Amino acid sequence: MMSSHQRVLITGGAGQLARASAPAFAAQGWEVTALDIDELDIRDRDLVFATVRALRPQVVLNLAALRDADECEVDVANAWAINDTAVHTLADACTDVGAHLTTISSDYVFDGLNEVPYVETDPARPLSVYGETKRASEAVVEQGFTAVRTAWLAGRLGANTVKTMLRLAADPDQAMSFVNDQTGSPTVAEDLAPVLVRLSTERRAGIYHVTTEGEASWYELACHVLASAGHDPARMGSITIAELDPPRAAARPAYSVLDNAGLRRDGIPTLPHWREAFQRLVEDLVDSGGYLR
Repeated sequence: MMSSHQRVLITGGAGQLARASAPAFAAQGWEVTALDIDELDIRDRDLVFATVRALRPQVVLNLAALRDADECEVDVANAWAINDTAVHTLADACTDVGAHLTTISSDYVFDGLNEVPYVETDPARPLSVYGETKRASEAVVEQGFTAVRTAWLAGRLGANTVKTMLRLAADPDQAMSFVNDQTGSPTVAEDLAPVLVRLSTERRAGIYHVTTEGEASWYELACHVLASAGHDPARMGSITIAELDPPRAAARPAYSVLDNAGLRRDGIPTLPHWREAFQRLVEDLVDSGGYLR
């Protein structure tokens, strides 16, 4: 017999945000089922409906996605299937059992031409297939569901750019460079997860921006990561997006900082400043050796 506790189904269960969100839900007394693609391929409509009907969760947190923006430019059909069509399938399945869907969107829905942080009501003008698919998936809010735009995620579990920075920095002879002309909102997965729990539990319909406070370029973030780990940030070089070799297939918004206006409007505490959040993350990764795995 299944537990009478509140149940959440998390898709993309092996990813870094899922591995942060599962314990955040569990800490609030939720029964958590986290399934990755080998157990639940969200492109399979029949399987999605069968799984949701069997589990009958109160919340579905969709963290499954094709996240590589460059791969999306190459595998366009698959990008649309995973990042958009499957999200609507999940929405239909949630409607079928009375569950609430929270799905993750991206700062890449914007064109990067703003000079001030984007609020939720700013027009979305994606530059890439990835951004287009994420923007299309946000239509589930019209069914009373939640879409959370976040950006530049790194966590304690799973692969991410911060761990790559730390591994490179461990070799004193390793040359390092990160782009200095792309500015966004670096966000730690473990800080984002409790907000996902709250938005889902309270069934807050609509689009929300959830990122750390402040803004940084990838170069600024990389220098901060090195300094937080006790390395000399002067080792870090800077380049422009145009100088990347090989060039990126997907266009990136040059400025995609997100303003968490929706959280402030609803009285929900915002995340800490990115410098504070990433210093804690780096210190934990260094102390545990977590960046090596």
